[in-house]
Amino acid sequence: MPNKNTYQLAFSLLILMLILCFIINISLGSVSISNSELIEIFFGSSNNNTFKKIVLDYRLPKALTAIIVGSGLGVSGLMMQTLFRNPLAGPFVLGITSGASLGVALTIMGSSVFGGLLANTLVSKWGIVAAASAGSFLVLLSVLIVSTKIRDTMAILIIGLMFGSITTAIVSVLSYFTSAEDLQQYIFWGFGSLGNLSWEEVFILLIIYSVGLLLSLASIKALNTLLLGENYARSLGLHIKKNRILIILATSLLAGTITAFSGPIAFVGLAIPHITRQIFNTSNHKLLLPAVFIFGAIIMLICDSIAQLPNSDYTLPINVITSLFGAPVVIWLLVRKRKMNF
Repeated sequence: MPNKNTYQLAFSLLILMLILCFIINISLGSVSISNSELIEIFFGSSNNNTFKKIVLDYRLPKALTAIIVGSGLGVSGLMMQTLFRNPLAGPFVLGITSGASLGVALTIMGSSVFGGLLANTLVSKWGIVAAASAGSFLVLLSVLIVSTKIRDTMAILIIGLMFGSITTAIVSVLSYFTSAEDLQQYIFWGFGSLGNLSWEEVFILLIIYSVGLLLSLASIKALNTLLLGENYARSLGLHIKKNRILIILATSLLAGTITAFSGPIAFVGLAIPHITRQIFNTSNHKLLLPAVFIFGAIIMLICDSIAQLPNSDYTLPINVITSLFGAPVVIWLLVRKRKMNF
């Protein structure tokens, strides 16, 4: 069993790695900017307005978005895996992403499918964010209503999956009847993106993300108790329904908001908690939750740095990188460990 000093050292190394990945992420891109120029930009002594705009208005908000996305999805994935005691559960298991996808699909493809019933003016950045948020919220509301009526947590998981199946089917029907141009726009949204947010959008994302993070921190004691099983948790005086709603709400705020602003990002929420458990070898959420937070941010910064294709005008979809980078790592860890710690 690792002692306190070992964990302190591990967290110190993770924080140093996070800072290093953040600096590397900002320094990379299609335009080559020297380290000395970057230092001058951050200290306000640079006279190159073009470089200042690239770094301060594009690279910096993109790096902050990567930290928010990676940490938020990692934490929400950890909570879902603990709540459902299912290693395959992720932040989108309740159908939150499917709801967001349905909202975006109706916004982008609705005008061509329904003959102009939906105005094309909705197909803007804020229109898509609002549609994704509305779709996520409707699914969240449905799941919360169900969670107050059902005692069995696994039944909520199945119902969430069914909500996801229904919304996916509706999106498929819309895709079948829509125009090629609208379908292409929807597909591009589905690739996920970290680099399309302004400072105003990052600020709004950060506010809602912070609320979800505070709710997740408030759930740490309940998460540790739920590891012992719901019946034992009840015997310890834990209010199962109340804490279940709190955990679902925290996950929905994190995953739903991230999806609305950045699109559906694959792998991170599912894999990061498992990788972190293998490294820290603990099930205590007082350690796991901050570790997942930092590790998720690091992995997303690395994936975004790879996706940028340094010194190239091309940027790969972030979903491609997270899947290609993450899936083999998880497979290797599981083969090496022979079982999942949970």
